[in-house]
Amino acid sequence: HIPGHALESEVFAERADTLNLNQPDFTTVPGIKIRGGRHLIVEQNQTSTFIPNDLELHEGRTMLIITGPNMGGKSTYMRQTALIAILAHIGSYVPARTARFGPMDRIFTRIGASDNLAGGQSTFMVEMMETANILHNASRESLVLMDEIGRGTSTSDGLALAWACAAFLARSTRASTLFASHFFELTSIPQYFSNAANVHVDVVEHGDRIIFMHTVKEGPANRSYGLQVAKL
Repeated sequence: HIPGHALESEVFAERADTLNLNQPDFTTVPGIKIRGGRHLIVEQNQTSTFIPNDLELHEGRTMLIITGPNMGGKSTYMRQTALIAILAHIGSYVPARTARFGPMDRIFTRIGASDNLAGGQSTFMVEMMETANILHNASRESLVLMDEIGRGTSTSDGLALAWACAAFLARSTRASTLFASHFFELTSIPQYFSNAANVHVDVVEHGDRIIFMHTVKEGPANRSYGLQVAKL
């Protein structure tokens, strides 16, 4: 017995019991299937009940185009998928009712805004470098999270970049990909690539207000609600 390993097992067991975690499954069949997935950090730091969500990717459905308003839960949905995958692969139980993973070699992310002023690199340049790294190195067994690619430049250039990246990942790489965007033109990607599908974070209009349901549903969003979010 390795003393450190025994301690690690005790910690995992305590966390699994305290945080309502469940045992993940692994298979040789490519894909990811999560039922009732949760983001542990967000869940532990909010006063309201966390809304769990499902996710399913397989050989015939390798990419999800995720649309919906800011604050709707797109980034949380993407990040919790990666965190569940990491927990599963380090030997922990996971925050989901069930979770099944096919072969996975790496996780690539392009999320959030950052810059490198000392190195003379703008936020957009950093975004493009990280995107290029993903496009050059992701494999069919990778998990790829792409959030708002192309927002750092003009609308036409940004849309062209986002479309090209999504098309490459869907057609050539075929990695398990979550691709969030405010470019509604991207919701037509599944018309060109049968392995892509649209999902959206649900919003309910109540008078002149919107209520975020934090539920991921099939199909594209019908609008961005940018003005309503700005009003909030």
